[in-house]
This record gives sequence, C-alpha cells and structure tokens, in this order.
Amino acid sequence: MPDHALSDREIDSVMDSIAPEANEPFAINATPYDFRRTDRIATDQLRSVHSLHENFCRSTASSLSAYLRTYVATNLVSVEQLSFSEILRPIATTPTCIVSLRMQPNHGSALLHISNSIVFPIIEMLLGGSGQGGANIEREPTEIERSILDSILRLVLKDLEVAWETIAEIEFVVEAFQSGPQLFQYLPPNEALLAVSMEMRIGAHTGLMNIWIPSIVIKMLRQKFVQQVTTRRGQTTDQEHSRMLRRIRSAEINVDVRLNDARMLLDDLVSVEPGDVIRFDHPLSKPIDLHLNGMKKFSGRVVSTGSKRGFQIATQDSPE
Repeated sequence: MPDHALSDREIDSVMDSIAPEANEPFAINATPYDFRRTDRIATDQLRSVHSLHENFCRSTASSLSAYLRTYVATNLVSVEQLSFSEILRPIATTPTCIVSLRMQPNHGSALLHISNSIVFPIIEMLLGGSGQGGANIEREPTEIERSILDSILRLVLKDLEVAWETIAEIEFVVEAFQSGPQLFQYLPPNEALLAVSMEMRIGAHTGLMNIWIPSIVIKMLRQKFVQQVTTRRGQTTDQEHSRMLRRIRSAEINVDVRLNDARMLLDDLVSVEPGDVIRFDHPLSKPIDLHLNGMKKFSGRVVSTGSKRGFQIATQDSPE
C-alpha cells in the first residue's frame, strides 16, 4: 500500500497518460450487406448460367444466320444480379423492344430485351430488304412489326430452351410486348433479377440482347444446378447422350464414294476426247470405299437404283 494518497494533480497526470490509448477506436471486421439483395445467387449457379448462355449465343448465332441469310455473331457480355430499378433506369424513357416471357411449367416469368439498332434491320430483312436501314429508329415496334418479329422470337426462344435443357426442361412462351410505363408495374423496384447481357452483330449493325430472370426463379432451381455439377463430374448419362443425338440428327453429312487414284501421262491427258475411257487401278472384285465427311466408314459396290446410281454397303470399318 502507498504511504500517502495521490493528489489531484497526480491523478490527472495518470489519466492523461492513458487517455490517448483509451480513445483509440476498436478495429472491427465488418462485411457490407445490402438488405435489398436478400436473394443473392450462389457463385456456382452463376458459373452454370454463364456457361449455358455461352452455348445459347453460339446456337442462336447459327440459327439466325441461316434464317436471315446473313452473318450473325452473338457474344456473351455479362451475367450479373441487379435490382429491377437498376435495369429500368437506362431504358425507362427510351422506346425499345421488350417482351415478357412465361417460363413453363411453374417457373415464373422473365423479360427479353432487344435493342432497336438490330430489331428494325431484322424486320427489314424479313420483308425482303437488305437490312441496311432502320438502325436509328427510336420507337417501339408497331402491331404489324411485332407480328413479323414472331418467327424470330420463336427461333431465339427455341435455342434458349435447348441451352437450359442442361439444367431443367423449361419452355419459354411469349406473353406480350411491354412498353416503358407498363414495366414499372411488372415487378417491384427492389426485386432482384439475373441479368444476362449479349452483344449481337447482324451484318453491319450491332446491339444488345438482354434476358432478365427473377433471382427467386434461379434459386428455385438450385437442386437442378447441383445435379448438373454432380453429373459433369461423372460419366455422360443416357439422357444426355439421347439429347446430344437429338441435336445432331438434322446435321448434313457429305457422302463420297471413291475409286483408287489413276495415274496417266500428261501427254495422254491433253489428248483426251469425249468417248475415251480412262482406266483406274481398281480391280472389279475389290469393294469401293464410302467416306463420311472425308472419313472412310463403309465398303461396298455401286448399284443401279431406278434411273440413278446407288451404293450397296458390304462392310463397315471398325472404329480405331
């Protein structure tokens, strides 16, 4: 124990020496949390959505190129989660083409947005034009133009359904064309949506195609995403094998029947006339090869089928 009590001055001196240390703020490890974004989508789900829409971009570019008979390229720009108000902000006052979609069965709804810079050139092409004009039109499509776009929408949505088959069997059905004022009533402003943005180039024109799906729909399919990841780690299932076969059934294959090469002198070649017979080094008893896309697949012989020639298969080459 001290021999004497501390004076007021001594007490003040002690308090002053520890005051700066006491006033230092405590270090707090805090993580920001947005209470408006309670429906956050898991990272692995976002990766799966990104992958399936990359496939969608490739397939829809091929489909539109064949349908419009012009060069079409589609690239995935971003896959992110945004609020409905963030999506509406840049397009609310700009007339554009927005279509509400129904996702069947029981998967809610979605929105498809296509920039005017590619919508009106597409309409011009479908009407027989070159598609060089129409890129600067700032209005919504008319009722007649919407009817013309119907075939394009069905084509795009069919490719979208095929892309989503890896997750779930979903049918995308057009509900209605939406205008700016109607969109404000479509969903609450703070509703979280998965925003998929793609850049589309059609001929000389470039624009965006966006797909907006409520995040709650993606979360409802969480188990489907888990099953997809598990399946990827294992072997290909019979269902996937059947699905791939369905997709390639309509592919065209070049079929060639080939004889062995013949050799002849240049002097003989320049003197060839109609009616001359060129002899090939191929015995009559030896089968002829049939090639599929340049790869030997069958052996057989040439036969007559009515007024045309055909090929009768004798043997099939064993795969290497």
